[in-house]
Amino acid sequence: QVKLVESGGGLVQPGGSLRLSCTTSGLIFSTYRMGWYRQAPGNQRELVAHITSGGTENYADSVKGRFTISRDNAKNTVYLQMNSLKPEDTTVYYCNSALGSYSYWGRGTQVTVSS
Repeated sequence: QVKLVESGGGLVQPGGSLRLSCTTSGLIFSTYRMGWYRQAPGNQRELVAHITSGGTENYADSVKGRFTISRDNAKNTVYLQMNSLKPEDTTVYYCNSALGSYSYWGRGTQVTVSS
């Protein structure tokens, strides 16, 4: 059974930082492309960043220069370092693992940026 468990969300002031983690089990982590997505109420889920099995990173324009995705294959964990957070970054963040036709999702972690 594949599981993805996100952690690290919370409340932070504008300009602050958070680091999200997603720990997986039940899959060969190193072979999967790992990604972070976010979805605000009433909106479609959108890509924030993803990192391939080879370590290539890709970012949404809205987070370039502020967010950094990384992975630790030994820990089966992907991270999202979020700096210079803005109120518009407030939403639920979801972890995704993808390989071919296989795609798995975590349950999400809430990030709230507010003063």
